[in-house]
Amino acid sequence: MNLRILLTLHGVVTSAAGVVLIVAPGLVPSAVGIRIPADAYLVCYLLGAAELAVSFLSFAALRQPGGVRLAAWTLIVFHGCTAAVEAYAFTRGVHASIWANVALRLAVIALFTHYGLRQKGLS
Repeated sequence: MNLRILLTLHGVVTSAAGVVLIVAPGLVPSAVGIRIPADAYLVCYLLGAAELAVSFLSFAALRQPGGVRLAAWTLIVFHGCTAAVEAYAFTRGVHASIWANVALRLAVIALFTHYGLRQKGLS
């Protein structure tokens, strides 16, 4: 794997997550036992919009080699903050299945650290 592949995969996955959060707002939260009433879907829509923006960052970094380190740092911070709030959500009663997502985010952080910060440029 190289940074180009990682950014492409990340862009595809976060784009899909964004679309799902907007089109079927209750689907992702229900995976960890959270039920969101229809009048609270705005939260999912906003999260979906954020996922689409992160997807854009991933794809844009492919065309801006000078900005690759900044994109890597931004994605590391995004996934680190998200993992932290997911761990916090567990302490507030979210189902233990949330830990799978925390683990996935930690793996993404490790990948962006390795390919985005330790290696130079797009390979």
